[in-house]
Amino acid sequence: MGGVSVEGPKGGRRTLDSEINLIPMIDLFICCISFLLITAVWSHMSRINANAQVPSPPRPDQEPEKVEPEKMLTVEMKQDDKFVLIWKSGATVHNTSEVKKQPVEVGEGSDKQVRYPDLAKKIQEEWTTYGSHKNDNDPKQDQAIISVDNRAPFSDLIAVIDAIYQPKRTYKGADWTSFNVTFSAR
Repeated sequence: MGGVSVEGPKGGRRTLDSEINLIPMIDLFICCISFLLITAVWSHMSRINANAQVPSPPRPDQEPEKVEPEKMLTVEMKQDDKFVLIWKSGATVHNTSEVKKQPVEVGEGSDKQVRYPDLAKKIQEEWTTYGSHKNDNDPKQDQAIISVDNRAPFSDLIAVIDAIYQPKRTYKGADWTSFNVTFSAR
């Protein structure tokens, strides 16, 4: 506790001693410091790095460039006997092909896994023909969408992802997967 001496009038009275409780003031300072630290961290996290990939507002003095939608591979695994590979850009379908569903089991016992080598081979051929991002200096990957039914086994889904990751390309001298995989489920 802190003490304060409060002097009375000069007329001979005694001085009065009062105590000031410092604990509420310390609590207030701790709350203020923690609030400032938390908001400083959050303001740092909400920053956006601006680069050439972040779109800017259109300029009225220039004609906006028409950007063609990129080609995407959709792997439909909704049927029990085959996969359907569809290359699209927007609503335009460039190619459609089918691959028989022929699972190959790899491993023994509890390490048994399902693989689709025919699907991986067909995806490699399709990417060689229709893939967009093949340049060694291009950091983007082609987009692959797996269209799957909710009743599909998880092991089949993993096997299809592994088949999509089979095609490789080089980026700055290192091996990269050719596709970025997303899901579409119903």
